[in-house]
Amino acid sequence: MKRILLSVLMLLAAFMSTQSVLSAELAISSSIADKNIAWGPCPAFFPEGCELAVLHGDPSKPNADIYFKVPGNYSFPAHWHTSAERMVLISGEMDVTYRGQATTHLKTGMYAFGPAMAIHEGKCISKESCILVIAFEQAVDVFEAHEK
Repeated sequence: MKRILLSVLMLLAAFMSTQSVLSAELAISSSIADKNIAWGPCPAFFPEGCELAVLHGDPSKPNADIYFKVPGNYSFPAHWHTSAERMVLISGEMDVTYRGQATTHLKTGMYAFGPAMAIHEGKCISKESCILVIAFEQAVDVFEAHEK
């Protein structure tokens, strides 16, 4: 019995050490104040002032995380994504409206989920900038919503 237990423990230890070696990805942390954050413009159909930055991953592949930043009192147009979005507002206050649903009022620290292909629009209603951390399940994309 002791041999079996010892064998199981050795196999478990070997498995766990192998898993840590197999993970080539390093843990990271980030802040909006980091000087190495590379901000870029949002797609052309968004009004001037909107910025994006990649936090983690490759936006052309699944599981990328980004910052979405807009100035205070900024409205962003109706749009949709192929991917679902998992969001946390880290600065400001924002109203987000998904077609067919009531407007959601987000305050700093709140989480929101946006289903794939759901048309939505919003407004940063605070005087300060609104910054969302958005985790995409699929490649990052955005499409302007056209009225039907």
